[in-house]
Amino acid sequence: MDLECSRDGLMYEQYRMDSGNTRDMTLIHGYFGSTQGLSDELAKQLWMVLQRSLVTVRRDPTLLVSVVRIIEREEKIDRRILDRKKQTGFVPPGRPKNWKEKMFTILERTVTTRIEGTQADTRESDKMWLVRHLEIIRKYVLDDLIVAKNLMVQCFPPHYEIFKNLLNMYHQALSTRMQELASEDLEANEIVSLLTWVLNTYTSTEMMRNTELAPEVDVGTLEPLLSAHVVSELLDTYMSTLTSNIIAWLRKALETDKKDWVKETEPEADQDGYYQTTLPAIVFQMFEQNLQVAAQISEDLKTKVLVLCLQQMNSFLSRYKDEAQLYKEEHLRNRQHPHCYVQYMIAIINNCQTFKESIVSLKRKYLKNEVEEGVSLSQPSMDGILDAIAKEGCSGLLEEVFLDLEQHLNELMTKKWLLGSNAVDIICVTVEDYFNDFAKIKKPYKKVRRWDLPQSLPSEARESRLLSLATCAAFSCTACT
Repeated sequence: MDLECSRDGLMYEQYRMDSGNTRDMTLIHGYFGSTQGLSDELAKQLWMVLQRSLVTVRRDPTLLVSVVRIIEREEKIDRRILDRKKQTGFVPPGRPKNWKEKMFTILERTVTTRIEGTQADTRESDKMWLVRHLEIIRKYVLDDLIVAKNLMVQCFPPHYEIFKNLLNMYHQALSTRMQELASEDLEANEIVSLLTWVLNTYTSTEMMRNTELAPEVDVGTLEPLLSAHVVSELLDTYMSTLTSNIIAWLRKALETDKKDWVKETEPEADQDGYYQTTLPAIVFQMFEQNLQVAAQISEDLKTKVLVLCLQQMNSFLSRYKDEAQLYKEEHLRNRQHPHCYVQYMIAIINNCQTFKESIVSLKRKYLKNEVEEGVSLSQPSMDGILDAIAKEGCSGLLEEVFLDLEQHLNELMTKKWLLGSNAVDIICVTVEDYFNDFAKIKKPYKKVRRWDLPQSLPSEARESRLLSLATCAAFSCTACT
């Protein structure tokens, strides 16, 4: 500073006496040539301290205070020289230094590097890379701002507004980083992680609404980290990917369930003894998981995901109906296979009731307004498909009974029956055996019903079978009655 003052004083006097004498001015400047180098070296030391200011303020705050005092001193000299320039037009070399401005540039660059340097993993090395990255950012930013609020403000003059400036720097650096992440080819779960962090975590008590930052940080004044347009694009991408995933998951779940239909062992039963398969549980567990994830982002997205789930459920049930019909037709071509056809058809019928109950439960849990567009209208359609599946299944089961009884029913009222036949006993045992299975059908599909013979039978055959059943009943077949 002494060297600069001597140089600047001599150059100013020379300028006053003879401003056009560049030779003498160059001579003075050359004599003090190393002064600028000293100034540059000092600046380097200042910037090094500032780059580590968050660490320095905790270990040696007096060092940071010294740096700020030097910068403030140079700012005063800059202002004095600029005021004199208005009168004389003279400005010494290297002035104004603008070290205060450079200080904020250094701090801003440091903040940006701090944010960018938190990514330790990639998708290839860790599927949870984004979650880890965002959590590290959250922790670092919160810790840094707490230190800035409690310690750094004491090292700077009030008019520097150091905490306000640092808050803006961190916010801008975060916004830039979130934009970069949003522009990457993110997977569905990564989009959820990013949006949850941007829309919820950032403004929560875990971060900017933390009590240690109050009242200096007003969340309401912070600009969104991502623009509405970018958020909308991410949500569109997420919904498109989720649609594809749900379709694939439902298809896989149905294929897995179909493999169970041909097993040699009976299906599992619930706590009340009703046959069932795992299909409804798998489907609605998947729906629940996606709805819970969507709810973390926003109510609007949760509703959109619910609508999507119900729409895909509608399409899925149509495929389920077709597969159940194919299952029945394949069995009729070879009634020896599959071994547990009746039991699995009962499970399919029971699944229809489980699906209906699960749909109602899902809507009640995740839909605040039942009359929201596109949601309330989906229930009757699905109920109709499920009732059709169950009705077709029940008709198939009754048809199965008659196919087993046909030979023995035909013996009734014949010469063979009069001469002695165990047809009635076989009929009773068979019907009772089926009755035990049919008892495992859930309400409302298990109900007292008349013997509805398949409509495909000729009227004469239907009358003959009904007469045979009536005769069978006359011989005290309790299972039939």
